[in-house]
Amino acid sequence: MKIDIDHFTKKLHGRTVLDDVNLHFDSEGKGLIVGLQGINGSGKTMLIRALCGLIYATQGTLSVDGQILGKDISFPPSVGALIENPAFLNEYTGRRNLELLSSIRGTVMQSHIDEALCSVGLDPDDRRAYRKYSLGMKQRLGIAAAILENPQLLLLDEPFNALDQDGVEQAAHVIQAQRALGKMVFLACHDAKELYGLSDIVITMKSGAVSSVENIRQAGE
Repeated sequence: MKIDIDHFTKKLHGRTVLDDVNLHFDSEGKGLIVGLQGINGSGKTMLIRALCGLIYATQGTLSVDGQILGKDISFPPSVGALIENPAFLNEYTGRRNLELLSSIRGTVMQSHIDEALCSVGLDPDDRRAYRKYSLGMKQRLGIAAAILENPQLLLLDEPFNALDQDGVEQAAHVIQAQRALGKMVFLACHDAKELYGLSDIVITMKSGAVSSVENIRQAGE
């Protein structure tokens, strides 16, 4: 997968939320984890929204495998995302919520749903409704939903929020497994230890702009 962000600027209500962002990534089939760090309001979530096709450029372009979002395509062809807080239907179980999501495209088998739930430490046979889930369980379900359809591009905004140590370790394992499968992962995270431990590249955002790019390791290492 290849992503090219060229002079991407986004203005909302007269305020610049992304400012002349220029970034280029090529996973070359080896998998790649791009970490995003910065204080609240620095532009991390807005960049993830742009990558997801939820906002388009006021100026500049963002292309996925040569196709410009908002011009050639509306959304990346294969993308999974957890942006801010997960939200599901309160009256249904975790499994039923994932079944409903998977029914939209019809590309996922029941066994894949169970695998996604197990990978984040949730019991597929848990009969509790989502409204009875703890915050950590809700976060785990959000991660399971993001990986459910085996996306080539995975966008995770603070995936470790509300997770205990076991949950953090499981989520980190899921992210590493996606990388090992050749996927491209964007990870926004306030925890520097987790961010640098997982990422191949770390992007620091400030006031909507890229202030630094650090190469941590070569993709595929």
